[in-house]
Amino acid sequence: MTHPSVKLSNGLEMPVLGLGVFLSKEGSEVINAVKYALEVGYRSIDTAAVYKNENGVGQAIRESELPREEVFLTSKVWNSDQGYHNTLRAFDESLNKLQTDYLDLYLVHWPKGESSHESWTALEELYDSGRVKAIGVSNFMIPHLEDLMKGCRIKPMVNQYEFHPELVQPALLEFCKSHQIQPEAWSPIMKGRVNEIPVLKALAAKYQKSPAQITLRWDIQKGVVTIPKSVTPERIKINAEIFDFELSEEDMVKIDALDQGKRIGPDPFHVDF
Repeated sequence: MTHPSVKLSNGLEMPVLGLGVFLSKEGSEVINAVKYALEVGYRSIDTAAVYKNENGVGQAIRESELPREEVFLTSKVWNSDQGYHNTLRAFDESLNKLQTDYLDLYLVHWPKGESSHESWTALEELYDSGRVKAIGVSNFMIPHLEDLMKGCRIKPMVNQYEFHPELVQPALLEFCKSHQIQPEAWSPIMKGRVNEIPVLKALAAKYQKSPAQITLRWDIQKGVVTIPKSVTPERIKINAEIFDFELSEEDMVKIDALDQGKRIGPDPFHVDF
């Protein structure tokens, strides 16, 4: 079964569930994870230049024998490659490693002030040329989005940022939705820590699902695209078994209430890498 999708502001369909490959090792580990995910119905793969596994991701997609247009492929320009000319070069390098002639989504990985403005100009050109079907940002908070949107020709279509039950950021979620920017969650299951949260364990028992499945279902019902990372076939499969149930409004509110503003990753306001 393939997964449902959402429509981005430009009309492009993006699957609501994808496989994240952050920290998946280049070579057989990432190749096997991606191939298995595609086999069990995933149609979205999220990588980045800095993950250093684009070769393996590209190889897995080719070996899956799925038509390229059936796989929604995302990559990102890393901080040291930001700036107009650097971004164009980095994009070509990513395409080369992924062995494809276009990306479905290309993101500016972190906000880096003026460099990100220059990178965004490059992304707009890549979008105009048809070499990328949608463009967006990652880890941009409201001030970063406002700053970028003041001078851009094309608004970001996606903002991928840290989002999970302990970091809900309701104002950012609302801002993205009100500006037709699709929110996308990284680290949605908190590196597996959702399995230890009593509220999620209780809901898992109620719905006969795992705490991770409860959390991923919550993402989707919040209107957030989600990309859990795993290299274990069983987990990859289980993470996708979230389309046969629905959380009640009352239970959604219980999960919202777990918010503590607690980050797992870096604070986008203090990026020094």
